Amino acid sequence: MTDQRTPTPDRPDAGRYEIRLTGRLDAHWAAWFDGLTVSHESDGTTVISGSIADQAALHGVLQRVRDLGLPLVSVTPMEPDDSATTGTQADPIPDTEGVSKL
Repeated sequence: MTDQRTPTPDRPDAGRYEIRLTGRLDAHWAAWFDGLTVSHESDGTTVISGSIADQAALHGVLQRVRDLGLPLVSVTPMEPDDSATTGTQADPIPDTEGVSKL
């Protein structure tokens, strides 16, 4: 039996991610990504997004992307919100590189 972890507030490593790929991934591949949303952007990229239980699960998704042979453009952690219930997209976590901490 496999341990299917579900993201919960008490799991600090759980989170929402947006994974952007170059090229179009056919809709029939969506099932291969365990409930993540697969969508297409006007710039010709494919976006895989949704909740991922932990870093190990994220690496598993990235291995599947690698196996498809589509170039990876970006992996963006998203701010947690009610996007699942409101139908709106989560905001990306702001880039803090170069910001000094006191």
